[in-house]
Amino acid sequence: MSQPAAPTATPRRLDPEDAQHALSEVQELLRRQRLVEELAQRQETSDDEAAPRVEDRLHRQHEAELKSLVDALHPADIAFILESLPKDERQMVWRLVSATHDADVLLEVEDWVRESLIEAMDRQDLVAATGSMDADELADLAPDLPPDVVAEVQKGLTDEERAQLLEAMGYPEDSVGAIMDFEMVRVREDVTLEVVLRYLRRLHELPDHTDQIFVVDRQDKLQGVLPVSRMLVSEPDTEVREVMSTDFLTLNPLDSDADAAGAFERYDLVSAPVMDDQGRLIGRVTIADVVDVIQEDSQEQALSRAGLQEEDIFAPVTKALRNRAPWLLFNLCTAATASLVASRFEDTVSHIVILAFLMSIVAGIGGNSGNQTMTMIIRALAVGRITARNLWQLVKRELLVTLLVGLCGSIVAALFAWAISDSISIALVMMAAMICNMLVGASVGVLVPMVRTRFGKDPAIGSSVLLTFATDSLGFFIFLGLATLFLV
Repeated sequence: MSQPAAPTATPRRLDPEDAQHALSEVQELLRRQRLVEELAQRQETSDDEAAPRVEDRLHRQHEAELKSLVDALHPADIAFILESLPKDERQMVWRLVSATHDADVLLEVEDWVRESLIEAMDRQDLVAATGSMDADELADLAPDLPPDVVAEVQKGLTDEERAQLLEAMGYPEDSVGAIMDFEMVRVREDVTLEVVLRYLRRLHELPDHTDQIFVVDRQDKLQGVLPVSRMLVSEPDTEVREVMSTDFLTLNPLDSDADAAGAFERYDLVSAPVMDDQGRLIGRVTIADVVDVIQEDSQEQALSRAGLQEEDIFAPVTKALRNRAPWLLFNLCTAATASLVASRFEDTVSHIVILAFLMSIVAGIGGNSGNQTMTMIIRALAVGRITARNLWQLVKRELLVTLLVGLCGSIVAALFAWAISDSISIALVMMAAMICNMLVGASVGVLVPMVRTRFGKDPAIGSSVLLTFATDSLGFFIFLGLATLFLV
């Protein structure tokens, strides 16, 4: 499927603006390609025999320009372009990507794009692309690959690589074991630094993000770590045990990848060893793996708050409907409930029409206040800062902050209500309702994520929809209820 590699300039990584410029160039070339194809279809009935030859030449010219443009890009930028194109254009560009980039691009693209790319490749191309991958990289792709391709690639692995692949595939998706890699440098503690340096020089290249060398015994049990910076400034005849560090952070393969990301952020790590329950070194996690975890978690959290799952932005309409419709229908029900609450106070609103214009302010401010609290709580849960001991203290703090902010904001709202209604009573009702609904929003902003976490659910999924339901329904009820008691 992919074209053979051709001699090209060294691929370069673009900054975001340059990547977007490259995307614009690709889209322009694809537009010209479509024009040529449309012209060819119109010429099919023409008697001009020279026209097809001109169109074929233009078609080949545009393909050559596309290939030259894409081949000069870094695989990450190729992935960005493929993610930004509709499926048919994506596969057209994918066919022009050099075979030397296939593996890297498949690892860089989002899951929903990878599926369509793999569909466009035949078995031989897939085996060639995945055959050069490391065991941890192959384990990432294995769920999306046909079983016969995985089996074929396994035949070309060594016994050690095959064992690593099976091990990596056996860990849960969101665990440290699923993101760790097996490339690392190990040495013994009883050798000198000069011996270590000679050993490193014999290697083809160091594994990426090698900031420390792992010191193990003959059973591969981790004894310490040797920072590369310390090794370079120490005397060559010094033994490893004299300069290695025994105070280091280790991870277990069953630890959460989010917990590992938090540890990297907290301790400014570049890499960390992964040990099994017997203390044996089985892998390592690098900052590159952690950045991917943080980015994926951030994207999932942003989508979850709106009740969405990740999808191809060019996915078929039916698939998009299945993704978006459930929470939109739920939101429709919550909006209907809020309207039903407001309808119960029809007499009040008919007597004081200005209330119909003011109640949306009460509901909106309550929702915004609750959204601030909810964002803080979800973030704190994600990094593990909330415990049973500090929960009640956190709740009291959020309510106090909301009360103080509500007092300040409600004064402004009351002045606005008084200005347009010329009624101090309406202004006071507006002020009280706004403070009460902001407290409702803050309470819901704390409770919804905490309750979902308590039952093992993602605290972000649908949280904004539930918050809107509470602040709209109760906001209308509080405002119109107070108006009925004190104004009618």
